[in-house]
Formats: sequence, structure tokens, C-alpha cells
Amino acid sequence: MYYRVMSIFVIFVILVIINLRVAYAENQIVNVYTYREPKLIIPLFERFTSQTGILVNVIYAKDGLEQRIKAEGKNSPADLLISVDVARLIEAVQLGIVQPYQSETLEKRIPSHLRDPDGNWYALSSRARVVYIDRRMTDIKDLTYEDLASPRFKGKICIRSGYHIYNNALFAAAIYHMGEKRAEEWIHGLKLNLAKKPSGGDRDVAKDIAAGQCQVGLGNSYYVGQMQANPDTKAWADAIRIVMPKFANGVTHINISGAAIAAFAPNRSNAIMLLEWLTDIEAQSIYASINFEYPVTENITINTIVANWGNLVKDTMPLLKIAELRKKAAEIVDRVAFDEGP
Repeated sequence: MYYRVMSIFVIFVILVIINLRVAYAENQIVNVYTYREPKLIIPLFERFTSQTGILVNVIYAKDGLEQRIKAEGKNSPADLLISVDVARLIEAVQLGIVQPYQSETLEKRIPSHLRDPDGNWYALSSRARVVYIDRRMTDIKDLTYEDLASPRFKGKICIRSGYHIYNNALFAAAIYHMGEKRAEEWIHGLKLNLAKKPSGGDRDVAKDIAAGQCQVGLGNSYYVGQMQANPDTKAWADAIRIVMPKFANGVTHINISGAAIAAFAPNRSNAIMLLEWLTDIEAQSIYASINFEYPVTENITINTIVANWGNLVKDTMPLLKIAELRKKAAEIVDRVAFDEGP
């Protein structure tokens, strides 16, 4: 009887140990839904795992992650949503799929205009919306965004769709800085200067310049670094140079990649740990060195290639204003029939 009781006790203890190990293993994960390209973010996650022991499971997509989390509801495995644009973060807030997290650490590291005032999302990196210009056009040194509507650029400009979130954000910023009437005049003038109908992505803008289809384009800054690092696209990057355009007040439009904690995050504490880690000096340095982006925290050395693009005077307009004005921006694109081309 004694041995039978002891055997049952030993089995019980073994089962408890096994269950504790399983629970511990399950808690050593964080599930990330992201729009970022794998090559841009895997090095960060690998470093995080090596330092914390927490495995990062990742779901990548180009569209629809907010709707997926919404559909999954309380059963969603998502812990952290990482987006490539502030508009998608704001949409996630509006859909009720994220939860606020007030953090002294994050508030100290991230400027107020690059985070939600209620703690619903935080910027992780930034990029500028710049002008790609044919390298042979050596006479152009400085530009304002409004200059792109000048007759001097008639038939010379390539751009992706005016509805795309990157251009929508730029047009919303133009409304903020110029007022709606002037912004519409500018967007209409930009349309009249297009070499062809808006199409493709920012890399395609550089490709079209290299092919001689146009001489000037709008694109995100970090794509140039990526194209230079890729043998398949290096020729496109070599064909262009960057000019930092400015609004009349001397600032350049920026957008962000950023993150939000999912509303029903099953591994919330790990999500918080990852979010805060992504804004520390090491992670921000990785962003700056391999992603060709600008860090959101202070005193981080930027990539030499990025530094050679010129001095960036970042727009400090609150990014929430983009959310408020993006509908008006899309309505202007409709009114001027921007995507129909010149």
C-alpha cells in the first residue's frame, strides 16, 4: 500500500513538473502580426530572443491584419501589431482591437507627436517622404513640395497611387500645412506634371526614372537604401539621388512604423517587454544601421548612407492630424481625378 501511494505521489509530482514546464514554455512567447518585410525585422526579433529567451512568432501580411484581429476576437493569438504606417495604427484603435499602455519608459524615449496621447500606439522608426531625382539633373539642389506643381516639371514626374497610405499621409500633411484650398491646387498641379498614370510602388518610381520614363518621383527614403543593398535593384538606386523636399515652414514630411498591444493579448507582459525593447538604444541602432530608417529616440547614430541623403528637418505635426485629414485628402484625390494621370 505504501509503495502504491508513493508511486501515485511520484507520478503526480512528475505531472506537475511537466505541466509547469509546458506553461513556462507557453509563456515564453510573443505573437506579432506585422506588415513589415521579414528581412527588415527578423534581426531585431532574433536579438530580442537571444537576450530574453522569449520566442517571437510572426505573421506577415501586406493587408488585412486589423480585420483579421477583429474577426478573431477574444480568441486572437495576437499580442503585438506592428504597422508600416500611422494610418493603420489609428484604424486599429478605431476598430477596438488594441489596448492602451501608459509607459514612462516609452514616453521618455518617444517624442509626444510620435505616439498616441492615450498610449494606444507608439512609433518605432521613421522615414521621410522625399524626392527621387534623375542623377543627371545636377542643377536641382533644394525643393519644396509645392515646387513639384511648377510648370518646370511638366511631364517629368512618376508616383504611385494617390490613394496609397504613403501619399494619402503626405496629402493630409499638405492640408495641415497649406490649408485645404491650396493643398488641392498643389495636388492638381502635381497631377498635371505626371509623366504617366500613377502605378506600382516606390521602388517602381526609381525603376521608371532609371528607364527614362520620368525624371522626378516621390518615394520613402528607406527604399533607396534597400535598393542599393540589393543587386537586383542597385541600378535603380544608382540612377537617382535624394532631395529632401520641404513645406514652406522648412520641415519634411515623415511617417512611421509603429506598434500597438492587441486588445486580448494572451502574452501581454511579453508584448510590453518587446515593445519597450524595440525602443531601447540597441534596437534603435539596428533600425538605423540595417533598415535605412531614422530612429525615434535621441542620440542614435544613423546609417552613413542615410546621413549622406542630407539633413532631415522632421515635421513635428501630431500624427493624429493625419488621421483627421486623410479622408479630406482622399476626397481631393477623387476631385482632381489624380489616379487618371495627366
